[in-house]
Amino acid sequence: MDEKIFEIIADEERRQREGLELIPSENYVSPQVLKAMGSVLTNKYSEGYPNFEGLDGTDARALKETTIENHRYYGGQENTDRIERLAISRARRLFHADHANVQPHSGAQANNAVYNAWLKPGDTVLGMDLGHGGHLTHGSPVTQSAKIYNFVGYGTNLETGDLDYDEIERLAKEHKPKIILVGYSAFMKVPDFDRIAAIGAQIPGCLLMADMAHVAGLIAGGVHPNPLDHGFHVMTTTTHKTLRGPRGGLILSKGVVSNPLMKVGHSIENIPTLIDRSVFPGTQGGPLMHVIAAKAVCFYEALQPEFKQYAKQVVKNAKTLANELKECGFKLIGDGTENHLILIDTIKTCGVDGKTFEKLCDRCGLTLNANAIPNDPRKRFSPSGVRLGTPAITTRGMGENEMKMIATCMNAIADFCPARNNGEWQNMEIMGKVIVELREAVRYLGKKFPTPTDRK
Repeated sequence: MDEKIFEIIADEERRQREGLELIPSENYVSPQVLKAMGSVLTNKYSEGYPNFEGLDGTDARALKETTIENHRYYGGQENTDRIERLAISRARRLFHADHANVQPHSGAQANNAVYNAWLKPGDTVLGMDLGHGGHLTHGSPVTQSAKIYNFVGYGTNLETGDLDYDEIERLAKEHKPKIILVGYSAFMKVPDFDRIAAIGAQIPGCLLMADMAHVAGLIAGGVHPNPLDHGFHVMTTTTHKTLRGPRGGLILSKGVVSNPLMKVGHSIENIPTLIDRSVFPGTQGGPLMHVIAAKAVCFYEALQPEFKQYAKQVVKNAKTLANELKECGFKLIGDGTENHLILIDTIKTCGVDGKTFEKLCDRCGLTLNANAIPNDPRKRFSPSGVRLGTPAITTRGMGENEMKMIATCMNAIADFCPARNNGEWQNMEIMGKVIVELREAVRYLGKKFPTPTDRK
């Protein structure tokens, strides 16, 4: 037995159990998702796809045939076909899609597959600028996709924190993009999908794409609009974060579903099949069937009534935490939140960069991440802010009262910092004592609200 690895895993279990996860892109999966991830399905190669016929969003039709003709390159697929058909059927139902590709290994892979399906090298994508809250895969020059396609970035209104819709329209008319992409990793508002769809409709051959990795669970829970209901053609997402599934990707689309082994014309109507062919064999090899099984479980869980209550509480908790932080003097980008995300300007709040504040929070058992703010003048690894959110702590059952306690802890950490002590750090001995007290307070909350795998 590899004792060293399992000792480290036990240490990580302890860290998750005793600390509070505030990184908005992380969550806790259920024991059922974890069980599917660790199943014998990891042994099976399943290059290709199951048959898509009869998938009407119900489990019964997805399971009707055990040996239905498939589009695979390997035999022995009677069980993997049923699992993938279930995952596709549930995802379609959950997100009101005509088709779902459940094979992407990550959100980045999902985005790259859509680009590869629709674009030619040099084509233009209009997406949110990373410096204003966008994502690496939306045009950062360090990525592979940015070396292949021409990305044009739009920003936010610095006063309201909302998207600058006038700029989006101006840039769309100027650059005639093949894709208009709405998506973000640090944006606290709810996009006006109708307005962006109207802009896209003015550009011939423009695909409307939404990367909803951060808010997919909120969409599934009915507390955030679904871009596919507002004129968008494609929606990509991760299956972790607010969706509480395994780490992986998902592509949802509107259009005609057909045999993925057969070439189809380049049209928006055919985008489901173009995407299937782009995922496999275009950008990936064999799917991870143990992960697809875990995705199917997470979709099942998200279809239950309890998940809607969870999504509502995530947003309620985020708004409560944001308001409590504001009361404590924290400077919030966008003056609050409309989803699960909060972005703090730590320079204006307490006179330290985001990485320094992140490390202080780590010492107290509060895990969040340093993050750039719009038009941040600082370097990426010592940005002006931190990003936090409520999906994981809501999964543990915490509510508004606990948000007030977390804000109090964060305020005590901010009190260490120069901006609150006439330009000087607080006395090291006092800091040490307070950190011990805060660590115990966090452990108390962790014990009171166990993770899903610790519940009896």
